[in-house]
Amino acid sequence: QVQLVESGGGSVQAGGSLSLSCAASGDTYSRYCMAWFRQAPGKEREGVAAFHFSAITTYADSVKGRFTFSKDSAKNTLYLEMNNLKPEDTAEYYCAADCVRWLGYFPWYEYKYWGQGTQVTVSS
Repeated sequence: QVQLVESGGGSVQAGGSLSLSCAASGDTYSRYCMAWFRQAPGKEREGVAAFHFSAITTYADSVKGRFTFSKDSAKNTLYLEMNNLKPEDTAEYYCAADCVRWLGYFPWYEYKYWGQGTQVTVSS
């Protein structure tokens, strides 16, 4: 019942920046549970940043201090500001919303709705 559409991906040199956006639509969207994930070729999907009911944003250790998660509830849009990008950040990035089950570890919840992904490529 919720549609998520990512945008803003592209190619950038190491040390550069990119800003990703995720527009949400539908009648069951929750502003209290949302996250960004990524999946690199040959690797498992991993959480990048998560905002949950505690109102605290948490990040994967690999991106802490470089990525910033934000949201605009009025626009139903999620953002991921990525700075000082590294080649290891290369991956397909996905936004997710609406928690459905507690995991007990970062990114804390299983999410119900997912976008189609946007590719981020960082060259050395």
